[in-house]
This record gives sequence, structure tokens and C-alpha cells, in this order.
Amino acid sequence: MKFKTFAVFVGPSVLMMLLFIAFPLVSVFLQSFQITQPVYETVEVETCTPGFLVQTCVTEEKSQPVLDAAGEIVTTTEWVGLQSYRNVLEPEKAWAALKAFDLTGLQTIDFWKALRFTLSFTFITLPLVIGMGLAIAIVINNATKKIRGPVIFISLLPFIITPVIGALSINWLFRGDGILTATLERLLDRDIALFAQAWTIEILMMFYRIWHVAPFAAIVFYAGLQTVNSDSLESALIDGASRWQRLKYIVIPHLMPLIVFVSMIHLMDTYRVFEEIVGFSSQGHVISLQWLTYDFLQPDQSGNRSISRASASAMLTMIGIAIILVPLLKRTWRDHRGSH
Repeated sequence: MKFKTFAVFVGPSVLMMLLFIAFPLVSVFLQSFQITQPVYETVEVETCTPGFLVQTCVTEEKSQPVLDAAGEIVTTTEWVGLQSYRNVLEPEKAWAALKAFDLTGLQTIDFWKALRFTLSFTFITLPLVIGMGLAIAIVINNATKKIRGPVIFISLLPFIITPVIGALSINWLFRGDGILTATLERLLDRDIALFAQAWTIEILMMFYRIWHVAPFAAIVFYAGLQTVNSDSLESALIDGASRWQRLKYIVIPHLMPLIVFVSMIHLMDTYRVFEEIVGFSSQGHVISLQWLTYDFLQPDQSGNRSISRASASAMLTMIGIAIILVPLLKRTWRDHRGSH
């Protein structure tokens, strides 16, 4: 292929990646080492109140941001190195809690609290999504042609629903006088408050994620099941292999590349969990790394945003994603080299 033809096809994709991925990433990386603050000045402000004969005036000093000619707040940017990362991680406080085996104290630090939930959410839902997806795929594959279409449609419904809307739906079912909560209260003859404790909220959030993502895994695995060697399955059946043995020694090894693919997509997505935090309004009990970054960007009472800490939190999140993907990437590379 000529270079000109190659450039025409690849150039737009490379340009979009530079504009929307590479340049923003470099900008966030640099901002994590800088602190941008507004410039304040002290001015004398005279406040007068009406009196009977004369006004009563009081002069006091106040700090206010300096404005430029266009009316915008003047800011200064200072290079602070790793200080923003220290502000997010709070290493001294975290190390003291670890030395004292005080996990409760560690959970008082927002980053470590968010990291604990993010890792739990990621690694608990992963095997359940893979297992549920494979089970649904097998059910679809074994269904008769007449009902296979409706089964696929029903299976895909949770994945089609917008994530925030799906999370809100589960929230409403279990919150307060929700249908499922009321049903459980009648069956158990006791009041239930599933949103009063962190661990019950986490279970509901994990349940929602599995319900939402398992259909995607199912469709991927169902496509892979269509390419399983039928001769191998027939030979195993003739040799007396049970259904479980055929699944374990023939089907799962054949689907392993797809299992790795689904695992990579799931890990990248769940490590950036955000919709569940919004849909379940769990900020008072449970937060994630992605939510922490968002929270840093919210203006305080003075209208200032912690852009530097938000950038540091975002970079730490990206580093975490890269670390958990390393084993799967190594396996993919090893399989790729082994096939040549």
C-alpha cells in the first residue's frame, strides 16, 4: 500500500486520537504538578447604616479576587511537584493507620476509601459477569430457532437501557417504599432500610452492574459458540464426556480469547465506575475513584475548583487501570506470539 493511501485512511483517526486523547492526557498530567489559584487583594470597604441624625459608617478590610480589564479573575500558576499527589493520597496519615492496623482510620481518607470500593467492585463483578454471560450464551445457543430471537431480545434489554436510568430504576425498586422493598418487608415481617448501610448499597450496585453488563458478555460468547468445532464435541460425546467436561475442556478453552477480551473491557469500565454512584446517590456511604475526581472539580463556596488534585486523582486512576490490565495484556501478547 502506498504511503499516501495509508495516510488518507489512517490520518483522520490519528488526528482525532491526538486531539481527544493524547493532548488532554498531557494537559491533565502537567496540571497534576501545578496549582492554579486566584490572586486576592485586600481592600478597605466602608459599610454605612442609616441613623437618626447621621449615618453610622464602619470601615473594614476584606479580601477579594483581582479582576483584569475584561472582568475575569486573575490567577497564578505555581509548580508544586508531587504535592497534589500527597494531598490526595495523604501518605503520612495512611501509613500511620496501616501500622496500627486501623482500617477504619484508613477509610477516613477519601482516596483510600474510593480505592477500596473500586477494587472490590471491579474484582467481585468480573467473575460473575463472565459466568452469567456464559450461562446466558449457552441458553441462547441451545434454544430452538423459534424462540432464539425473542430470547436474544429479552437478554439484551438490560444492556440497551441507559446506565444512569438503569441504576435509578434499581434504586427506586429498593429505596423506601419501593416495590421490592415492600415485598421483602411483608415476607420478613420487619422494616428494611437497604440504603442505610454501605455494604447493602454496594451489593445493590454490584447487582445492577452484573445485570447491566452480562448481556454484552453473553452476545460475545454466543458469537464464539458458533465457531466451536462440532467434530470435537461429537468425539467427546462419543467418548462419554459429560456436559460439564465438554464445557470445561472444549468450549471454555475455545472461548478463552473472548473471555480475555470481555475481561479487559469490563476491568477498564468498572475501574471508572461513576453511573452507579450517581444513580444510587451513595456519596454519603460509598464513593469511587472516578467520583472523587469529579468531586474535586466541583466549585467550593468561593467558586474555586481543585483542578490540581482532580488531575492527580485522574492520573492515579489511569495508573490503576494500566496495572490491572497488565496480566491480560501479557496473556494476549503471549497467545499472539504463540500463533505465529
